[in-house]
Amino acid sequence: MARGSQPSASLLLFSLGLVLLCLTSGSTVRLAEAQTWCMAKPSSDEKVLQANINYACSNVSCAVIQPGGPCYNPNNLLSHTSVAMNLYFAANGRHSWNCYFADSGIIVKSDPSYGSCTYY
Repeated sequence: MARGSQPSASLLLFSLGLVLLCLTSGSTVRLAEAQTWCMAKPSSDEKVLQANINYACSNVSCAVIQPGGPCYNPNNLLSHTSVAMNLYFAANGRHSWNCYFADSGIIVKSDPSYGSCTYY
């Protein structure tokens, strides 16, 4: 391109298209990364799991893991703890530190929902 000449309309449209593609792609990646859930590590000690339920449920409603709730079954400590920890994690911004729970939590990218139990 000679000095002082103006870029062609097709070059401007091409550049604008690239910018829009980059912005759109970035949004898509961020949305995919936002889909995370907090689960209890299966190797965690039962006392730690119970402490996690107590802590999480003192900060968020854990009605879904009560008898008759959609996440009551399977009725076991690991399952109930995972639901409670995820409720806390989701209510507090899904930051990695909100799933730490004394190193007994793990962030997963696969939706752990099952049956009528929805993990948010």
